[in-house]
Amino acid sequence: MGAPWAFDRSVDTWLSAHAGLVAPLSAELIAGGRSNLTYRVADARGRVVVLRRPPTSHVLPTAHDMAREHRIITALGPWGVPVPRALALCEDATVAEHPFYVMEFVDGLVLRDREQAEHALDEATRGRVGTNLATTLAALHDVDVDRAGLGDLARRDGYIERQVRRWLGQYRQMNEDAGHDLVVEIGERLGRSIPVAQRSTVVHGDYRLDNTVLDAQGRVRAILDWEICTIGDPLADVGLLLDYWSEPGDDLAVLASASATTAAGFATRAEVLADYAAQTDLDLSDIAFYQAFGYFKLACILQGVYTRYRAGATGGDPGVVTEFPSHVASLAQRAYDTLETGWTTRSSNA
Repeated sequence: MGAPWAFDRSVDTWLSAHAGLVAPLSAELIAGGRSNLTYRVADARGRVVVLRRPPTSHVLPTAHDMAREHRIITALGPWGVPVPRALALCEDATVAEHPFYVMEFVDGLVLRDREQAEHALDEATRGRVGTNLATTLAALHDVDVDRAGLGDLARRDGYIERQVRRWLGQYRQMNEDAGHDLVVEIGERLGRSIPVAQRSTVVHGDYRLDNTVLDAQGRVRAILDWEICTIGDPLADVGLLLDYWSEPGDDLAVLASASATTAAGFATRAEVLADYAAQTDLDLSDIAFYQAFGYFKLACILQGVYTRYRAGATGGDPGVVTEFPSHVASLAQRAYDTLETGWTTRSSNA
């Protein structure tokens, strides 16, 4: 993937002055497309940092806020949450066309598929990853948002209600044929049955295995991608983690590739949930609702991506999203089944 933002002299100069880098610098785009762009930047002495900036187009006014991401990881680090150390924030329009921030590069494993997981970790180590992710998530949810300086990050009430309303509205806008299909039915049903939030905490918003960096022992070295972090119901993070946590034999992979967690040795969803439960006093009896909400949200997001690709708004090949409508339908069906039976938490004896 080619870098859509060429570093010029003003950026080099700023990074030298504010992040201690030594020119000349080289930058490699390591994540981009639908989210914030992430660069691996190396200087003349071999020091490596990571630079985050917004996408090049289709940026909503309230989205992709670099100062907000920088603030979050700066606040969470002292609380023991594994985050990359924030180094510098640039909001000066004379330096670059968009704000950006720089953080430390955390070396380790980012497991995106089964083959990579099998190659990187032995079976015994894979067995510890679920516990480590669950424990780390519980620690994030235990952060005192006021003492951490994040109390004004977002409203504390009505998080799930606002989320359901937002995603349902976006789905209807992105799908002219929606009418009253299963996604709409699920959204309306969720809106009528929202559990009372037990507390308001930092919510990552997309907590999953491949948004973490692991060490060779399967421990979490860093949580990545904080762009949709907010204050809300912590069980939304738990439900979504379980949705992403595929098991061998699942008929639906939430991610496009074979999920890393289908490799032998990884915990089941029920075991991951039990590990989280061991670290918190939250009542998890309504977790099926939060799983269903996660599937619903992912269906809405996928419909939006499909619609934008088909309209040519992303500049990508529309052929790569041909299967998206069937995947949206599968996610909606999984949300329905989860609300009906809660079966996705009952795959082991845990």
